[in-house]
Amino acid sequence: MKKPIPVFRSANVALGMAESLRMTQQSLRAISLDDVRRALLLTSFDAQAAQSLMAPSHRPLRREGVPGLPRLSAVLLLIYPLDGALSFVLMRRTEYNGVHSGQISLPGGSREADETFEQTALRETYEEIGVGDPAGDRLEILGTLEPLYVPPSDFVINPFVGYLPYHPNWNPNPAEVAEVIEAPLDLLFDAQTKGMDQMTIVDGVTRILPFYRVGQYKVWGATAAILSEFEGRVRAIIQT
Repeated sequence: MKKPIPVFRSANVALGMAESLRMTQQSLRAISLDDVRRALLLTSFDAQAAQSLMAPSHRPLRREGVPGLPRLSAVLLLIYPLDGALSFVLMRRTEYNGVHSGQISLPGGSREADETFEQTALRETYEEIGVGDPAGDRLEILGTLEPLYVPPSDFVINPFVGYLPYHPNWNPNPAEVAEVIEAPLDLLFDAQTKGMDQMTIVDGVTRILPFYRVGQYKVWGATAAILSEFEGRVRAIIQT
């Protein structure tokens, strides 16, 4: 019998932070789907500056001066309603012999053959967490975020933002996903969820790693940078 993959719902962000999240929710008006749509249409927004706020220190976000061609990928920031507010999903990858083993990430992966990046994001989301079935799910692509470079794996990631008008029926692939993690969008706007670590990573250099705290997990690296751009865009809308 196949062991079920756990789903973690981060309703209160992290232990001891429920009050902080409540204060954040009171200080900001509720984030609507229209806010997200408008945020993704901002043309004068500095996406690279927003990404760098939560990216590892001294790491390029754009691929420059590297010989050869990068590996290409796409990810999906999937938004959906939960308990009367918008939430998004992350996943904890399985342990394997690779640079992203066990990390918290958005669903996504490598582009195949002649796929568009949007097709890649949708296919990978369906393969990894079972959401986005073209025959059934009403998943709408709302827009894109700025592509960014991941030096350890030589990937250029193309992020998409999608919306499902109902709570997803998770069906994660046990070969790729160890845990599904649900989090409220409000989490991104709570200063208490942000922190910094020092870590010596793949290139042997000790770096400062900003992170979002989601329950017991720390979300850092490219995923944090993508979420930071999304946070900055939405913040620009809801604070005007």
